[in-house]
Amino acid sequence: MQDIIRLLPDAIANQIAAGEVVQRPASVVKELLENAIDAQAKNIQVIIRDAGRTLIQIIDDGVGMSETDARMSFERHATSKIRTADDLFRIRTMGFRGEALASIAAVAQVEMRTRRAADEVGVLLRIEGSDLKSQESVACLPGTNILVKNLFFNVPARRNFLKTNSVEMRHILDEFQRVSLAHPEVSLSLYHNDTEIYNLYSGKISRRIVDMFGKNYRENIINCQEETPFVTVKGYIGKPEFARKTRGEQFFFVNDRYVKHNYLHHAVLSAYEGTINEGSHPFYVLHLDLDPSHIDINIHPTKTEIKFDDERSVYALLMAAVRKAISVNHLSHSIDFDSNVNFLSPLPSRTTPTKPLSMPSSRESNPSVGSDNGGSSFASSYSPPSKTPREESNLANWDKLFEGFQKTDPTPVQATLDLGEEDEFIPTPPSASSPTLGSRANDVQIKEDEELQNRRLAVQIQNRYIVSSVKSGMMLIDQRAAYERVLYDRYLKQLESQTAVSQQLLFPITVRLPLADVPLVLEMRDEILALGFDFDSLGPDTLVVRSMPTDFPAEDAQKIFEELTEQLRQSYADLQLNRAETTARSLAKRFASRHLIRLSSDEMERLINQLFVSSNPNYTPTGEPIFSILALDKIANLLK
Repeated sequence: MQDIIRLLPDAIANQIAAGEVVQRPASVVKELLENAIDAQAKNIQVIIRDAGRTLIQIIDDGVGMSETDARMSFERHATSKIRTADDLFRIRTMGFRGEALASIAAVAQVEMRTRRAADEVGVLLRIEGSDLKSQESVACLPGTNILVKNLFFNVPARRNFLKTNSVEMRHILDEFQRVSLAHPEVSLSLYHNDTEIYNLYSGKISRRIVDMFGKNYRENIINCQEETPFVTVKGYIGKPEFARKTRGEQFFFVNDRYVKHNYLHHAVLSAYEGTINEGSHPFYVLHLDLDPSHIDINIHPTKTEIKFDDERSVYALLMAAVRKAISVNHLSHSIDFDSNVNFLSPLPSRTTPTKPLSMPSSRESNPSVGSDNGGSSFASSYSPPSKTPREESNLANWDKLFEGFQKTDPTPVQATLDLGEEDEFIPTPPSASSPTLGSRANDVQIKEDEELQNRRLAVQIQNRYIVSSVKSGMMLIDQRAAYERVLYDRYLKQLESQTAVSQQLLFPITVRLPLADVPLVLEMRDEILALGFDFDSLGPDTLVVRSMPTDFPAEDAQKIFEELTEQLRQSYADLQLNRAETTARSLAKRFASRHLIRLSSDEMERLINQLFVSSNPNYTPTGEPIFSILALDKIANLLK
């Protein structure tokens, strides 16, 4: 029988490896930037065209390569950093596997010019799809200049899976930001379609943060530093009041390598506990430095996931460092010594009726004054001024105004929940102590009572769920999911009919967004305008908003656009829908959480009615169930 197992050709093996290393243009930018850092470059220039589809060019002033090294760098598993297996646990460089250039050359047309400072001339290599097309000597500056053209030109299926230019460019900006924050000592610049996006000078990490994210960060970040024999933590964190609803500005670096680590992120959130609102995300750029023997970075091809041999110790030290920085730098609300504490009235007691509008004494208005359980000396030493005869007369007149009301005991209204068609609403008859006066208002009250009998009562639970009765039992509605369905239908209708109602702002509002989010907003500008917004770009990271939809408060423009871009980014990554549906889903999902508030009976009834006339009352646009029916027999079993 003929043997069937054979070795793969190098070109196919390189393409398979490229599938792990080169997922999109941003992957190429990341690998080439890390190579430039490893080459001890002090100045790096990144040039992008068409979000990396047409051209990715990286120019550095590093040590360069000889002719032989330049040729070997495109071979698989050719590296200058690993000699023995033990070297894997002493790695402090960015790259070490020798897969990057070989993988890139397998799916693109690559040109590389490189020269060492001691050499008179450099070398030029041209490679297409792993095939060496030419190799020649060339005059060039010291360092390396590498061009990656027509990415995935020989793998059209991979090219078709790329997203829009704005999405791909955003991933490139993410990788550029990570490398820039990891190495503030290196000057970096980024150009896209001949437009300068970043021009970052070398300096301290604090300057790099301000240059990258904006001047307003200068006053909103605090230093975080802690040194122990096991790990050193240094960097900057955002003030608690600077936390945002969106993620994307959280950066961890371990030995100057960007990593994603949910466990460490949880440590930072735990340190902020009690200082930020639930669902908010603090800004942080934190560098952890420890012995490479305590970490394993060889668990993922992109090297963004690592393992610690003692994660619990790293977690505890990181949380302690962040908590210390917050406690030292975060000022709590100051005490207002100008207000007179003796005029703060307590809440009325449930058992002892209070006299309306009468001036309380100092002890009545503040039970702690002069007592042994916490009364301050300042409060106890204060005595209210004596009343004049005119003031006492006025107070007496006020007391007479309320005579008769204090002696009346109002009879509580009794009602039963509508759990079925046979239940009845039984109004309590008027008592003899509260006579009924003949008036047309009584006819209105009787009509309202009849309407109340026919209306299904609903109960809200923790501003999160709504319970309503149905013929078969009880219906439990997810309030957020219901609003998501209702809002989605409304936004989609507005996008399709262009009938959104907006309000013109008296003064335009300036909104600042992360630089990587602005292209995404501008690409979806037509859809966002159709919803009632009116805005224009005022710079690479700034928008000017002139009008807002009528159901959005103008003062929340900054938060609204932050939430919108965050949801659009997630939707683009997860969904393959048309732009109108993507925008409607994004807005509905993000803004439904704004309706987790206390609702009146009329608002709950209106929501239920809107839900059941929607296009699909059973599920949200993303397929989550909205309500569940609990039958009467199940309710009976729960009570047994």
